[in-house]
Amino acid sequence: MALRIACDLDGTVADMETALQREAETLFGAEVDLGAGQSLPLAPLQSPSSFDGSDDAPAAASASAPELAPRRPLTDRERRKLWSHVATVDNFWRELKEIEPGAVARLAAVATAHRWEVIFLTQRPGGAGDTVQRQSQEWLRAHGFELPSVFVMNGSRGKVADAFALDAVVDDRPDNCLDVVTDSTARAILVWRHDPDSIPPGAKRMGITVVFSFNEALDQLERLTALRQKPPGVLGRIRNAIGI
Repeated sequence: MALRIACDLDGTVADMETALQREAETLFGAEVDLGAGQSLPLAPLQSPSSFDGSDDAPAAASASAPELAPRRPLTDRERRKLWSHVATVDNFWRELKEIEPGAVARLAAVATAHRWEVIFLTQRPGGAGDTVQRQSQEWLRAHGFELPSVFVMNGSRGKVADAFALDAVVDDRPDNCLDVVTDSTARAILVWRHDPDSIPPGAKRMGITVVFSFNEALDQLERLTALRQKPPGVLGRIRNAIGI
């Protein structure tokens, strides 16, 4: 049976962070660092009004971050202004770069070869230009994935995985992967693009597969496909025969 797979976009295959850093420098100067003081990847995209906290307080620093950072983090007020600005940029999501050049095309090729069913998940907010879904579809097509299925969603990715009866979900955020293993039977593959020593404690204990690139995630999915295609042993044949 072919795999049913969900793939996240931003931080997994699409380089949202570089584009946001560029816009932040345009607004606030070259000294700002979008990721400064953060121990995890950027928070999921939300509407500008949904950010909480003091208007002037900078983002809380990671316990492991150096005391003297060469560049300063954005304040909460600046983050809200950044998202408001992004909403005015025509077709912002369509112009992102690919994190690993050729990875989307490789996904398309192996999905065709193994007859995988693939859906792309995103929580991007709307803005100027085409709808988020259309921009995302055009971006995927431009990078080699024809006829992509994109679901613009809110809430738990685990519930989506359960509702769609998915076999695996590839994502760059530990909280999304935790949702997947908690709320569904799908395998969660975490693409961790940070120091290996900073992998969230308990990720592997919770059954989350941790990889360090999207291409490595594809290798994992191909191995899972090979396991699915391996003839069952004696016990497996007995179970199949009696319908368990």
